[in-house]
Amino acid sequence: MGEIWTMGEILVEVMRPRAEMPLNIPGEFLGPYPSGAPAIFIDTAARLGHKAVIVGGVGDDDFGRCLLDRLSADGVICDHITIDENLSTAVAFVTYFNNGDRKFIFHMGNTAAANMSLRGLSVDDKPDFFHIMGCSLTASDGFHDNIIPAIELFRNSGAAISFDPNIRPELLKGKDLTDLIEPVLDACSVFLPGADELLCITGADSIETAVEGLFARTPIEYIAVKKGRAGCSVFSRREHVDYGIFDIEPRDPTGAGDCFDAAFICGLLENKTLVECAGIATAAASLNTAAFGPMEGNISRDSVYEMIARQATGA
Repeated sequence: MGEIWTMGEILVEVMRPRAEMPLNIPGEFLGPYPSGAPAIFIDTAARLGHKAVIVGGVGDDDFGRCLLDRLSADGVICDHITIDENLSTAVAFVTYFNNGDRKFIFHMGNTAAANMSLRGLSVDDKPDFFHIMGCSLTASDGFHDNIIPAIELFRNSGAAISFDPNIRPELLKGKDLTDLIEPVLDACSVFLPGADELLCITGADSIETAVEGLFARTPIEYIAVKKGRAGCSVFSRREHVDYGIFDIEPRDPTGAGDCFDAAFICGLLENKTLVECAGIATAAASLNTAAFGPMEGNISRDSVYEMIARQATGA
């Protein structure tokens, strides 16, 4: 099985239990839940049977142990997670609204999550894929300044680069999005945006026009566009596949896109067809959405293929 690495924020998430509970008033919260887009991604890759490694940092505290325990239990290699004795583990607070919107408050810039570095990494580390999240690039200048050289380091070792822009307005804070992501687009092989993100980044008026433009000016080989309730559209330079959704009772969308990314990369590593990659990715995202908590979906190779089989038979 292929080897997948990622680098970025590892945090716990504290969540409102119901929609329409703003973060600026007293009320209930649930958590802590293991989270952070790169952590959700790499945990999914591990649960799908691939060697999975994350570079990041946590504090020497109970939240940090919550994260390390969960990632290790699911098979993620945690050797490159720094345990900081002086800084706390990062936290995100999140609430939901009935129209599907979410709002976050991140406590990350002055935490152990933002204190990761390239120490201990070398071209002798040879993953098949190195995955980057836009939220990590925008989390802090230090994050960005470590991740960009890591991309070049892993490219030189032969890794393909995958990239989810995962734009979080709460983290962008006036930064120029184009300046942040263009170096990654120029290096990546697999691009995994949401539909709105794709149009925002390219300035195009349709998905097809955006995809055509990216293929013309970048080395990207695959573009998987996540469209929420409309499923996904997946493009290679030779093929275009549209894939619908699975029939589930949605409970929590947080992390679904990260699970989609991981399962799609796993499909590519297993030489699946574009349709099969789309199906595996959509099933993993659906299983995640059916559970409350960003990393709590019942995702495994068995559960993913069972969901696909049920859809095919109408069971």
